[in-house]
Amino acid sequence: MMALVVHLKKVSHLRGKGDRIAKVSFRGLPLCSRVAENCGDVAHFNETFRWPIASRLDENEMLEIQVFNYSKVFSNRLVGTFCMVLQKVAEEGHLELTDTLIDENNTSIKTSVTIEIRYQAMDGSTGTWIDGEFLEVPDDRDGVFAFETDSLLSGQSHGSGTSHGRSLHGSIPTFRKAGKGVFSAMKLGKIKNSKDDHKRDEPAVLDMEDLDRKAKRLAGTLEPDTISLASVTAVTTNVSNKRSKPDIKMEPGSGRPVDYQISITVVEARQLIGLNMDPVVCVEVGDDKKYTSMKESTNCPYYNEYFVFDFHVPPDVLFDKIIKLSVIHSKNLLRSGTLVGTFKMDVGTVYFQPEHQFYHKWAILSDPDDITAGCKGYVKCDIAVVGKGDNIKTPHKANETDEDDIEGNLLLPEGIPAERQWARFYVKIYRAEGLPKMNTTIMANVKKAFIGENRDLVDPYVQVQFAGQKGKTSVQKSSYEPIWNEQIVFTELFPPLCKRIKVQIRDSDKVNDVAIGTHFIDLRKISNDGDKGFLPTLGPAWVNMYGSTRQYTLMDEHQDLNEGIGEGVSFRARLLVSVAVEILDTTSPEIISSSDVQVEGVSNISESATGKMEEFFLFGSFLEATMVDRKIGDKPITFEITIGNYGNQIDGVSKSPAAKKKKKDGENEEDENELILNSSEDEAEEEGDLVSVSTTPLMKPVITDRNYFHLPYFEKKPCVYIKSWWQDQRRRLYNSNIMDKIADKLEEGLNDVQEIIKTEKAFPERRLRGVLEELSVGCSRFVALANKDVNLAGRTKLDRERLKSCMRELDSMGQQAKQLRTQVKKNTVKDRLKLAQSFLQRLRFLADEPQHSIPDVFIWMMSNNKRIAYARIPSKDILYSTVEEETGKDCGKVKAAFLKLPGKKSFGPAGWTVQAKLELYLWLGVNRQRKDFLSGLPNGFEEVKAVEGGPGFLSLPPLSLVYSMKQVFQLRAHMYQARSLFAADSSGLSDPFARVFFSTHSQVTEVLSETLCPTWDQLLVFDDVELFGEASELREDPPIIVVEIYDQDTVGKAEFIGRTFAKPTIKMCDEHYGPPRFPPQLEYFQIYRGNCTAGELLAAFELLQIPFDSEEIRRALIAVHDFAVPKIKIGQGGKADLPPIEGSTDSERGPILPVPLGIRPVLSRYRIEVLFWGLRDLKRINLAQVDRPRVDIECAGRGVQSALIQNYKKNPNFSTLVKWFEVDLPENELLHPPLNIRVVDCRAFGRYILVGTHAVSSLRRFIYSPPDKTSNNWASAAKLMNGYMVLTDGSTQPRSLPSLSSRTFSRPAGDVIVNLDTEPQIRKMDTVVKLDATEEESDKEKKKKKKKKKGGLDEEEETDERVLDWWSKYFASIETLKEALRTQEAAHAEAEEREDLEIAAEVAGSKIKEKSREKKGVKDKKKGQPPESSEKQPLKAKVDELVVFNKELESEFGNFEDWLHTFNLYRGKAGDDDEHALDDDRIVGRFKGSLCMYKLPLSEEITREAGYDPNMGMFQSIPHNDPINVLVRIYVVRATDLHPADINGKADPYIVIRLGKTEVKDKENYISKQLNPVFGKSFDIEATFPMESMLTVSVYDWDLVGTDDLIGETKIDLENRFYSKFRATCGISSSYSVHGYNIWRDPMKPTQILTRLCKEGKIDGPHYGPGGKVKVANRIFTGPTEIEDENGLKKQTEEHLALTVLNHWEEIPRVGCKLVPEHVETRPLLNPDKPGIEQGRIEMWVDMFPSDMPAPGPALDISPRKPKRYELRVIIWNTDEVILEDDDYFTGEKSSDIFVRGWLKGQQEDKQDTDVHYHSLTGEGNFNWRFVFPFEYLVAEEKIVISKKESMFSWDETEYKIPPRLTLQVWDADHFSADDFLGAIELDLNRFPRGAKTAKQCSLDMIRNEHELPTISIFKQKRVKGWWPFVARDENDEMELTGKVEAELHLVTAEEAEKSPVGLGRNEPDPLEKPNRPDTSLMWFLGPLKSIRYFIWHNYRWLILKALGLILLLLMLGLFLYSIPGYLVKKLLGA
Repeated sequence: MMALVVHLKKVSHLRGKGDRIAKVSFRGLPLCSRVAENCGDVAHFNETFRWPIASRLDENEMLEIQVFNYSKVFSNRLVGTFCMVLQKVAEEGHLELTDTLIDENNTSIKTSVTIEIRYQAMDGSTGTWIDGEFLEVPDDRDGVFAFETDSLLSGQSHGSGTSHGRSLHGSIPTFRKAGKGVFSAMKLGKIKNSKDDHKRDEPAVLDMEDLDRKAKRLAGTLEPDTISLASVTAVTTNVSNKRSKPDIKMEPGSGRPVDYQISITVVEARQLIGLNMDPVVCVEVGDDKKYTSMKESTNCPYYNEYFVFDFHVPPDVLFDKIIKLSVIHSKNLLRSGTLVGTFKMDVGTVYFQPEHQFYHKWAILSDPDDITAGCKGYVKCDIAVVGKGDNIKTPHKANETDEDDIEGNLLLPEGIPAERQWARFYVKIYRAEGLPKMNTTIMANVKKAFIGENRDLVDPYVQVQFAGQKGKTSVQKSSYEPIWNEQIVFTELFPPLCKRIKVQIRDSDKVNDVAIGTHFIDLRKISNDGDKGFLPTLGPAWVNMYGSTRQYTLMDEHQDLNEGIGEGVSFRARLLVSVAVEILDTTSPEIISSSDVQVEGVSNISESATGKMEEFFLFGSFLEATMVDRKIGDKPITFEITIGNYGNQIDGVSKSPAAKKKKKDGENEEDENELILNSSEDEAEEEGDLVSVSTTPLMKPVITDRNYFHLPYFEKKPCVYIKSWWQDQRRRLYNSNIMDKIADKLEEGLNDVQEIIKTEKAFPERRLRGVLEELSVGCSRFVALANKDVNLAGRTKLDRERLKSCMRELDSMGQQAKQLRTQVKKNTVKDRLKLAQSFLQRLRFLADEPQHSIPDVFIWMMSNNKRIAYARIPSKDILYSTVEEETGKDCGKVKAAFLKLPGKKSFGPAGWTVQAKLELYLWLGVNRQRKDFLSGLPNGFEEVKAVEGGPGFLSLPPLSLVYSMKQVFQLRAHMYQARSLFAADSSGLSDPFARVFFSTHSQVTEVLSETLCPTWDQLLVFDDVELFGEASELREDPPIIVVEIYDQDTVGKAEFIGRTFAKPTIKMCDEHYGPPRFPPQLEYFQIYRGNCTAGELLAAFELLQIPFDSEEIRRALIAVHDFAVPKIKIGQGGKADLPPIEGSTDSERGPILPVPLGIRPVLSRYRIEVLFWGLRDLKRINLAQVDRPRVDIECAGRGVQSALIQNYKKNPNFSTLVKWFEVDLPENELLHPPLNIRVVDCRAFGRYILVGTHAVSSLRRFIYSPPDKTSNNWASAAKLMNGYMVLTDGSTQPRSLPSLSSRTFSRPAGDVIVNLDTEPQIRKMDTVVKLDATEEESDKEKKKKKKKKKGGLDEEEETDERVLDWWSKYFASIETLKEALRTQEAAHAEAEEREDLEIAAEVAGSKIKEKSREKKGVKDKKKGQPPESSEKQPLKAKVDELVVFNKELESEFGNFEDWLHTFNLYRGKAGDDDEHALDDDRIVGRFKGSLCMYKLPLSEEITREAGYDPNMGMFQSIPHNDPINVLVRIYVVRATDLHPADINGKADPYIVIRLGKTEVKDKENYISKQLNPVFGKSFDIEATFPMESMLTVSVYDWDLVGTDDLIGETKIDLENRFYSKFRATCGISSSYSVHGYNIWRDPMKPTQILTRLCKEGKIDGPHYGPGGKVKVANRIFTGPTEIEDENGLKKQTEEHLALTVLNHWEEIPRVGCKLVPEHVETRPLLNPDKPGIEQGRIEMWVDMFPSDMPAPGPALDISPRKPKRYELRVIIWNTDEVILEDDDYFTGEKSSDIFVRGWLKGQQEDKQDTDVHYHSLTGEGNFNWRFVFPFEYLVAEEKIVISKKESMFSWDETEYKIPPRLTLQVWDADHFSADDFLGAIELDLNRFPRGAKTAKQCSLDMIRNEHELPTISIFKQKRVKGWWPFVARDENDEMELTGKVEAELHLVTAEEAEKSPVGLGRNEPDPLEKPNRPDTSLMWFLGPLKSIRYFIWHNYRWLILKALGLILLLLMLGLFLYSIPGYLVKKLLGA
């Protein structure tokens, strides 16, 4: 028999005297030692523990020993833990050691343990494990499988101490880490060890572990992180949040309406099914519809129209709205048109896309009325959904190429297949129960009087909504328990793009139907799209519906809740539903082709289908009710608990007698509403049947303080209990609980890690490893536990599938977590943290059970028989199970519950006040497990039962509990300070004080006036706090402390600022008051006001137990008779009193106690220097202008005042620039108090008026660190003072900007040569630049060559200087920007790949790395040498580029706050909107200046520096702030995506520019009906800084009548730009030229700029040398030295050299930074009426030229390119193989009367037709006909420009830009009916296939494989002739060839066209000859005889002759018959 034997010898170095006990755990099985009584510092145990084991000892397994101080009364107190990995034991079989323990903070303690371990393995044999044997092991009180691995799973995460500076490794015996977790899924021989399977998969990981072991042995010298992979996980530092910061959300977030904007651009449609249609696209969101314009006769219309829908609704409502795009054919005023196809998707799908948008994607249209048909076409669109504060990054909209790959860009979320199939969604509705009354009783009584029967007062039906369709069941008249048995069938594409099915029970009413309750079924939760996934399925299961309270009122104020908006406050009903999906085979013939909703009957389902009925028992005890709102404090209060309708006494529904009769004896049917109203009616029918008591007795509240009351539940705690019957579906909840617990633990751990990172404590990676270890253990535990009770009644398909998928997911998650754990390194913590957070989201998603079973529990506070406030507790949280992990997290625990107001009442200020805070004990379980229901209650109570002592008396639950034992504590609240509080007064400040509530006590700090950052520094002591509860539980989960912060007002009551929750650190009386837990450390607590944050509180709380008097204990024991304990020991130190409180030290503060020394932070002396620059934009205060402002700076009670500004109007800058003050601040930077900036206005008679304030909450970025000794000049450090250390290497912006690479284009390669005597590090950097240049260049060259090959274009024409203008440069740059974005994405992907490789490399060892490094080096060298050819022949000049930033320039350059910071000044009360979006309205001005703080004393060398000005302190070399005149030149390029301002969905934008008093309105140049206007304008404004420095650029919408509306505006602070060292006055271009489109704009030449920069930065240079070299500060740069002037003469110049240096200025040591390049910035336009939602973007840039410089040249011309006029001449020569459409009347012969029609897209009204070639029998037609199309064309954008009036009512023409496409169609002419369309071809004139040489070679492939074939552009070729195919689509949607046309296209410019004009058709001038057509084609009415002869005689002469003969015969016969009677008469009469 294999076994592990541990001999525990002794534990030494213990503290104090006392009883000790040890617990040894292995494989999750704990064994306890005997109690070593009354021992001193050594406890001798000498005990042996033996574990028989069935599977081999795995070297990863752990042994854990815990040593406790034993106590009979209180719980055992952990002294320390020892963990070891059994690797050595497994190898050697025997081991003796002595090692130290670690305490719960993982700090090593002196106490040590001595043990001996043996492991006996029977070689090769495995023992069998007998259950019995296993159970005989003395089990711990928690049952055998107890989770006794607290220290490993850090179940108690205590305190926030870290091990102070001491490496944790000291405390770990150097063995192996706990790889498998302590109890690897309880491998007690029953479970196959999964490790073996593992070895095959991941050899890499195992190798790594071996490496680890080696590393371990060498680990003496290494720093901890190199070994930490092997460190024992149990050693995790704990900064647990759960201890001190309970997360309690007070105000409901859902249900509150928010602003949203949905913008949809319909670009174009393609491949619409149908011939010659006039399509319109209808865009529908919810109920709003908008239409595009109609495009005539085309099935690929181009719209490019933009629609915006604004909504103000709750998020859930919005996300359920359906976006529907439908294409309608030939819609007009009279007819609605016919639907071609639609596409549907819900808004949520769009919102959850990355960036909340789909951009340029193709929606597939399908026909809802014919699901057998396939795709009906595609619509290309952009859809974006923007909420408040989301910003949409639009990809840059520039000349987009239209060659789209439709299949690759479908409008579908990731992971959804392109081919979606139709499916049927069956929603079956069986029956409902527990419906509320929906009618007044008065009406019912009237009815009863007349009809004489009592009816149920509700007429329910169910309505189901899905994907924009609705279905309804029938109405069941007057029934509280309706039975429908119907199914509603939806037909929809699968997977659907709509997430939720909405199921609603409604009450049918004559006037209007109202919702009774709503339930949403989330399809993501009832299906799984993985490869082992399943289709959506649900039930049959009961779903619970919640909504408003049940009493019926005519106007229900909470009706929204019944509609499913917001959190329901009461149970409404439950409904039995099921959902199933079947994928349709649309090819089968019997399918119904329409997708309308159908309603059908279904068969009834059996009672047991949803599970076996069980009797459940719910018990609750109210231990404390405090913080009762004072409004209801005067009346008696009672609490009611309900579950479903059970326990509901006011408005549950009573059953009709009929239903009672139905109930058969044996059937335990749900006895919903036979409610026993009160316990006094003795209805205990059977023995022990108990009566529910659901309410507490009425009780009058007592005052706590002036805001709150509490109920006097002192010793006597009221209880409630309810019996209810539900289907037993606990398994669902159990699984969900296990997952929730894993998730809670994970979340807690991740919060810890974040906190460690945030507070910069050591080793976050270790904690993260611990967290991942816990996760993998938890996951394997789930897999072990979840697969139980699988064949219970009522298990549905979803249960089975969900179980499978959850087990799969958790299993893989456990594996991933394990793997991830090995990859956590110091530098990857943050990335791994993100991954771990994705695990957390996944777990939460999985844990949410879609099939409810037991309804939630509601607790209502009632006063005066009215419901006041409620709390809702999910029933799974309090559900009991015998297995610990399955139990709900709050079951059998005392929990704090905060009651809130129902529904909309809780929005806004009303929702901020706590209605009541309950300490509540709840237990819910099956009645038969009831015996345990009191087990979690704190000890020391007696039960008080109902009065009568019947036979079942003992089993009755108590009505109340009486506590005779209580514990007395003292709470110390150390209130140090708060910061960034909410501004509650109109001055923009507050007078804050804090009120601390604990249990029934409350205390207040002092009021500090006029501050948002109060430092109270006050200790509040609460004496004699009585708490009921078991000591250990209190320590685990201490009661919550509520801290509320108020603003004291002189009149009226104090105003609420915010609230936070905390938990104290607890010290029991037998514990020592000392580190690591005591004294507690100050922590930050987030203060909330509703859902928004309102500041932070820095405080610490400790709860100290007051020791008992032994006499008292004796009395208590006598009182509790059955609690006979012989003697009670109080732990050591029992008599020692509480730690002393120092008296108040400040005499002036009177009795206020300060925070004691061990807790308050350690202070040091700092000096804070303040740079006062100026004030800007001060608003009026009380209607008076601010005239003489002053700034006061205050920090920690000290401060400094600025000089007074004498006349704000004249000069708003300060005269004295720098002042300083000294102050004592905490050493710990995180605890620094905020610095307050206040501006006051000095009025006459010595009055001061506060203008505004600003609090700098973190001084961190202003801390100056002294310079390195190595840097040769201290000024570098002064530059660093703002903490922008990064700026020295210029890397505040991403280095991947195109600017670096693109800028080097126009010079020969390899432009940066580095002087080799510089530091090697820099050399590396420069070579990077060099590589960049050459690589890019050769790349571009390749592209050129490729292009040449394709189109054979003339290189000359491309780069002809005269053709190029500023726009060429702009478009080239945009291409570069797009390219850069693409490469960035690619690089990102590559980086991820590299990371994976790195991990693999780590595993495989470091050899590989070396190799790859060498290889890389070789590669780099190769890159560095450009191809020889390119060096020999210099490249042709490229288009010079600028940089296009797709955001504001500020965000690229750190807001230009490199030395001058802007602080917004606030005044007035903060807005109470959700977010502080309204803060902008509170801004009353801005203070410009800066701060610098440093510890004293400062090193000498700084002050000794030459030229040091002591008055300027740290702010040396700062420019003077006298007023300066500047010429500001604003260039506005264009705007994109403007918000439509007119009814027609367009706008007529124009620009308005404001700077100071100057306003430029460009109203007359408005651009008509355009949302993407190109302005191309520049504006010059003279300004004086500092008075006029805020530039506003607005876009207005021009209106013919009324005022113009603002669309949006953007503001630019010019002053910061002007003074910034990034030199943002005029961007530096990439190359220097003196003429042409790239002319140098700056009045200073590059050489002058460079000289000036060098002088200012005190650096050596520039020195120009021969051979194109320049030296600046020991860097050498090279560049060209010649320049061409306009006349082509070459001159020598140094400008290029200087420019090269400027472009690489960031490489200059010390002073270098990135200079602003020549650029265009893209700024969002915002509208104050719609805060936070972008209204469009504007592209622009600003140049500034100071007037004391030479004047700049004229502004660049960026006016929009005028489109060029062209004429396209198309000659239609012949057609061939045109399909024959007409049948001949006589002969039945096929023929066609062919003509060809053509037009340019967008100019359908100018379409031209050839003449008709009649009666073509072969499909051949001859035309020789010329079309002439004049048009205007923009070459750069490749668009045709069309100006036309939109309608007859339009005021002016609108300009459209459309891709140039020529459409040719072939038609069959009919005389009397409409002509028949035969086929068409559309040629994109920029890229269309070359025509075939002969008709034979012309085929369909020319269109099908358009992408592969070489294409040509008519703009380059000018003249093309060839054959092209005509195509149309047949019924099956296939393309077919319907003809061929021989055409010639000839493009001429307008000038050429004037010189050589041509006629239309075959007219003069330059006429074409007549076509040679066969006779048949003659017109019949021109030569009728001829054609008769030809058609008829030719074919049918014999037929005609015969017919004539026959006619003659008949004629003669007729005559004969006609005349015979006359003759006969004559003959007979013989006349």
